[in-house]
Amino acid sequence: MNCTVCGNPLIFDRVVFHCFCGAFVHAYCWDEHVLKAHQPSFEIGNVNLDGEFKASESKIEEVSEEQVSEEQVSEEQVSEEQITPLLE
Repeated sequence: MNCTVCGNPLIFDRVVFHCFCGAFVHAYCWDEHVLKAHQPSFEIGNVNLDGEFKASESKIEEVSEEQVSEEQVSEEQVSEEQITPLLE
């Protein structure tokens, strides 16, 4: 079995992450998988000595409830389509 991010083989007795989307990735490829495949919202900025976060760039998207329910339905349909029996 190979890592879905880098394509290199997953070595026996090494840490491997199994994502909820079905991907198997190396521990060092996990960040790249999450950022590229799932595109979570985030903010880039600085923390001052008082511990206050000052955002310089924001990737947070406003998502309505309708969009979330539509995305969940489409993800469920895709996951059902991807399930195929190994042996028939």
